Amino acid sequence: MIIKNNCLKIDDLQVSVPIIQGGMGIGISGANLAAAVAEEGAVGVISSVGLGLFCKDSAFDYRTANKEMLKREIRRAKEMTKGILGVNIMAVVSDFEDLVKVAVNEKIDLVIVGGGLPLKNPLKSFGKIKTKILLKISSARAANLLFKYWDKNYNNVPDGVVVEGPLAGGHLGFKPEGINDPENKLEILVPEVIKAVIPFRNKFKKDIPVIAAGGIYTGADMCKFIKMGAGAIKMATRFVATYECDASEEFKNIYVNCKKEDIGIIKSPVGLPGRAILNDFTREIAAGHKKPFTCLWKCLKTCDYKVSPYCISMALVNARNGNLNDGFAFAGANAYLVDKIVSVKELIKSIMQEYNAACAMQF
Repeated sequence: MIIKNNCLKIDDLQVSVPIIQGGMGIGISGANLAAAVAEEGAVGVISSVGLGLFCKDSAFDYRTANKEMLKREIRRAKEMTKGILGVNIMAVVSDFEDLVKVAVNEKIDLVIVGGGLPLKNPLKSFGKIKTKILLKISSARAANLLFKYWDKNYNNVPDGVVVEGPLAGGHLGFKPEGINDPENKLEILVPEVIKAVIPFRNKFKKDIPVIAAGGIYTGADMCKFIKMGAGAIKMATRFVATYECDASEEFKNIYVNCKKEDIGIIKSPVGLPGRAILNDFTREIAAGHKKPFTCLWKCLKTCDYKVSPYCISMALVNARNGNLNDGFAFAGANAYLVDKIVSVKELIKSIMQEYNAACAMQF
């Protein structure tokens, strides 16, 4: 039994299970995973990053292939579920506007924008649409900056925010020295962001939920942040070790078999620190070795392929396909707790049971 009144509201969207599955590129969270999550009443999210690399149609250039593959993934997911679906789009990708347009035209429920601060409202030019937008941030300062800019320039604000702490997997919105700063703990960031958002909730008469993300692993964690005032939690790492995850079995087993000491911070060609499961590939890069590659197209605005030690897109594709000699896996700080592969249904049921038990103890 789910505790009453825990439904997540994103404008007129009603989400019965307050969990948003994190978007994981490249090709980790596709239609299969997103649809399975949405079927359980949570929000299933397709990562839009690098999908063109999986396109076998030689008629397409990579930019066109990215759009075509995102369209196919959204349509495949919709064939499998009537639940709520989102698309994660990084603001730093070169075809950001193209991917937003595809998502909106395909009538996706939710667009989650991370990997940069999108001062410009990417949905502004579409007029009246059903698609909602969440912005991923890492501080109350960023929330204030974005909300004030949107208020002043668009007389509108985002439909919600995801505040992601430094324990998250993948690229982090913190400088390396800020990752272990106690002031950046998610337990501190969430209340600060909620406080920053309240004036805009009042002005625009919108719920504007704050979603907590980064290192959340159990239902008890989820209860803690919802009791703080978060509308939901976003969780990525745990969904890798599911049967429905779109990655290879070899990739999933990296999570199952990793130890706490295997998880560390790497320097990404994107220009941000990232948390990953360390292996021979990451150690060779850290030692100054360069992995020769041909840049297929400038997929990231911030990447200078001429000086980059490796192609992060190809490294992530290789890992996703099970080739860990030529790639690595991003993962959250608690990935070492994963000990088996389960179904999405089983995972969400377990998290909600833990959630209800933890919340019931606080009454």
